[in-house]
Amino acid sequence: MTSADPVASFFGPDTVTWRVHAHPVMMIGGVRALMVQALHPHAMAGVAEHSDYRSDPQHRLRRTGDYVTTVTYGTEEQARAAGQLVQRVHTFINGIDPVTGDRYSAEDPATLLWVHCAEVHSFLIAYRTYGGRLSETDQDRYLAEQVRTAELVGIPPSSVPASRAEMREYFASVEPQLCVSHATRATFEFLLRPPAPWWQEPLRPAWRLVSGAALGLIPRRLRRLYGAEWPRPLDAATSTTVRAAVVALNGALALWPTDRRVALVQRRLA
Repeated sequence: MTSADPVASFFGPDTVTWRVHAHPVMMIGGVRALMVQALHPHAMAGVAEHSDYRSDPQHRLRRTGDYVTTVTYGTEEQARAAGQLVQRVHTFINGIDPVTGDRYSAEDPATLLWVHCAEVHSFLIAYRTYGGRLSETDQDRYLAEQVRTAELVGIPPSSVPASRAEMREYFASVEPQLCVSHATRATFEFLLRPPAPWWQEPLRPAWRLVSGAALGLIPRRLRRLYGAEWPRPLDAATSTTVRAAVVALNGALALWPTDRRVALVQRRLA
């Protein structure tokens, strides 16, 4: 078995993770995750004080995308190396949260867990809404599979929600801590309307579609924190437009089978 063999991946072809993460709606899920993650003051403090997302947003998105791709389709060795790199970076991210006055650290298991849960839940809900059908059993399987991802960055597996019921319970327990600070609002506005050089202007409609679709997946009670409410028919109209775009994009990706993408990822990382 070679390192480029998809069977040697950290996650295998029979996992729900492969099915979900191969879909183009991952971009929508990723933007939703950033919007939700920013509502936690400790997570937001780390981003505001230690991230280059405002000066180089493409680099930040590409780095995150490369990590998810590596963990999903890379070998176990590659996935663990990626997790160790993230843990090393986290040792430098700490300080005093200006909102709560608490000391924050990217190594804090509670903060890591919030980031993990917001991310995997966003991927799942984006796929479920805009991508494809998933049975309740497969949704639980996906969350259970993602416990391995959490462990890569130092989160105790026993603390990670491994089902929809556990995830609902977790979010309910954390929701009282959520708030919108100046940094949170700036991040939210940036995600909705990021600045771009003139040559990227043609991409703005596509980004507005992605960010609007992501925002539409956030519960209304959390949208109210952002002051971002709109009529339900607008959500329905956005969903219709997104689904049409996703069908076309997924059709194009079908010409490049997942196993070929996996082999390419593993060769690139080798």
